Amino acid sequence: MTHAQLIKAAEGWLRSRRCRIVLSEQTADSGEVPDVIGWRPDCRSLVIECKVSRADFFGDQNKLVRRKPHQGMGCERYYLVPKGLLKTEELPKGWGLLEFARREIVVSVNACRQNQRSESGMISEMELLLASLRRVEVRIEPQTITDFLKWKNRLAEYNGGRLPRGLMTPEQELIS
Repeated sequence: MTHAQLIKAAEGWLRSRRCRIVLSEQTADSGEVPDVIGWRPDCRSLVIECKVSRADFFGDQNKLVRRKPHQGMGCERYYLVPKGLLKTEELPKGWGLLEFARREIVVSVNACRQNQRSESGMISEMELLLASLRRVEVRIEPQTITDFLKWKNRLAEYNGGRLPRGLMTPEQELIS
């Protein structure tokens, strides 16, 4: 079992839990780098930390954000580990436990349903999302992210640079 395999499984699990946006191993200035984080349509966030060894798990407990959980990301927080790696009583307060066995994730302990994310955690999540959007914008230059996301521009690109019949370009809309 590798860390990369657990991350891939965690991404799929979050998508199956209605998370529309899922990021893995993304960094921002906030300091916390969740292995995987996803957001549901109601803006509720779920963080998954993937650990392949007990040493990795116990080392994670020394991070500043674990010692001060009110600063952490995630309305709900989980550890994903190979089956049998951790004992329930070893989990930090409020954290859930997901176990991976035979290509399947099983919820062994549900995370606290009460929102664990504070205002500082929300700000850290926003910083992570903004850093991710900046990375996208750098890759699509010279086009802006706004233009990239506009459906007419995507349609034109799909149709070899031509808009479907009956649609006007943004420039034509300004004239009319």
